[in-house]
Amino acid sequence: METTRPLTGKTALVAGATRGAGRAMAVELGRAGATVYVTGRTTREHVSEVGRDKETIEGTAERVDEAGGEGIAVPTDHLEPEQVRALVERIDRERGRLDILVNDLWGGDTFVEWDKKMWEHDLGNGLRVLRLGVESHIITSRYALPLLIRNRGGLVVEVTDGTEEYNRRYRKPFYYDLAKAAPLRMARGLAEELAEYGCTAVCLTPGWLRSEAMLDTYFKVSEENWRAGCEQDPHFAISETPTFIGRALAALAADPDVARWNGASLSSGGLAKEYGFTDVDGSAPDAWRYLLEVDQESPEADVTGYR
Repeated sequence: METTRPLTGKTALVAGATRGAGRAMAVELGRAGATVYVTGRTTREHVSEVGRDKETIEGTAERVDEAGGEGIAVPTDHLEPEQVRALVERIDRERGRLDILVNDLWGGDTFVEWDKKMWEHDLGNGLRVLRLGVESHIITSRYALPLLIRNRGGLVVEVTDGTEEYNRRYRKPFYYDLAKAAPLRMARGLAEELAEYGCTAVCLTPGWLRSEAMLDTYFKVSEENWRAGCEQDPHFAISETPTFIGRALAALAADPDVARWNGASLSSGGLAKEYGFTDVDGSAPDAWRYLLEVDQESPEADVTGYR
């Protein structure tokens, strides 16, 4: 196995790889040599309810190829069990194995009513948030894990927003809090059930992610001038590119002793200290430690010692 491409021969499924963290994780797995199946609902022919047509799963697969891996785009609605079953059967038929499963499915921001109490929030929208952020993960694991456990060393990564320590606080509103807490518990439960098969489950979170939507929709900046966003929120100074979480995942997947993390809550910033990778600008932002130790409501932001 090539030391510079430690995932050569490995097969990965990144569920929810259209944009943001999912796209970057797929690309970095490809850069490390993996074959990566990338799924999502937005294609060049169809736009999901998220409403962004700039990013597609075909575009993600092409970036995986450009990074040196093999990207395979498969349009999939992970709330439809038969579509997920067909996806896994295809991976089995074409590759005969699954080494890495990444549950990065989300899309719930569209339905979150941020300023509403639980009883004020539209029930249909709230349940949709839970379906997108929790049920989709469960369905995917239900069909993918029987293939993954055929070989020892498999890795399951539940992706969420926030570390276990940070998420002890209430991440309002109610439905969002549940959706972001659930992957932490799912990783812990799967860690218990996968251990006897020599497989590992973890929960992984990026920090303050400079995703496509965060840049052009919320802050109305680009990656080139992202620091202009600090004029709106000074704490945006701790933010990171999606590549940072991609490098975190690639380092984790290449670790021959990855089982030591079984059941753990991990972050891009924390893993950077462990594995020595950096963001694209050479920094290593530790966003969750920053957000725990620096009052986010403060008008002052000092990232010294945090990136």
